Amino acid sequence: MPTMFDYDFMRNAFAAATIVAVLAGVVGYFLVLRGQTFAGHALAHVGFTGATGAVLVGISPLWGLVSMTVAAAIGMGFMGEKLAERDVAIGLVLAFALALGLLFLHFFTAYATQATTLLFGNVLSVDVGTIWILLAISAGTLAVLAVISRPLLFASLQPELAEAKGISLRLYGVLFLVLVALTTAECVQIVGVLLVFALMVGPAAAAQRLTHSVAWGVPTAGLLALLEAWLGITLAFYTDWPTSFWITTLSVAVYLVSLLSSWIGSRGQALLSLRSDTI
Repeated sequence: MPTMFDYDFMRNAFAAATIVAVLAGVVGYFLVLRGQTFAGHALAHVGFTGATGAVLVGISPLWGLVSMTVAAAIGMGFMGEKLAERDVAIGLVLAFALALGLLFLHFFTAYATQATTLLFGNVLSVDVGTIWILLAISAGTLAVLAVISRPLLFASLQPELAEAKGISLRLYGVLFLVLVALTTAECVQIVGVLLVFALMVGPAAAAQRLTHSVAWGVPTAGLLALLEAWLGITLAFYTDWPTSFWITTLSVAVYLVSLLSSWIGSRGQALLSLRSDTI
């Protein structure tokens, strides 16, 4: 019997998922740490409009997705703290962006399949050319993140002190959101616009509950995202259910396990503290 790795599309799927999952886990850790998970969701919706607009003018949806998310990230970054005060307005803009993307597809009904792929992802359709593009974007994104990680972490945990030390919060905020935009564009290829949280937020949030330091949390988030992507593709192959469903389900399950583990750990510490006080 042929195994799943005997098929070219499965080997491409695992290669693409590996690249995207590691990037999503690492960037997602900082995203959750900075309390900007809404930004990833927002950029995904805006990116959908860029992708459908690219289809409308006859270019690759991936480049439309990348350009629109990066532009939106720069705008959101320059808004700074005002971003948190305008969630209603931003929500309306996101809804309009999604509606605009659907309008673009209305003029090209032949691209309905591409719309479904953009919304829910289809890692099984990734070709070799796309894998190389994803690898280049991922390598560049991780390289920039490695360079700015220390001041970014300082600005995230102690913004007032970091600003007093001469670190530009706005500059690093913009740079980081651009990295989030590129990561979002890659995640869409795997899980789609509507399920970006599955790879960017779920593993990172679980890692922060399972670890107590950034040094352990970042690789843990990347590893969890990678395992969820691999297992999701495997289950999709043997069940013929959508890959995005499995990856999202696994992401939710891992986060719930991390919640349970955190609760058990806190209860155990409380009991030990109570026993020591009693003695």
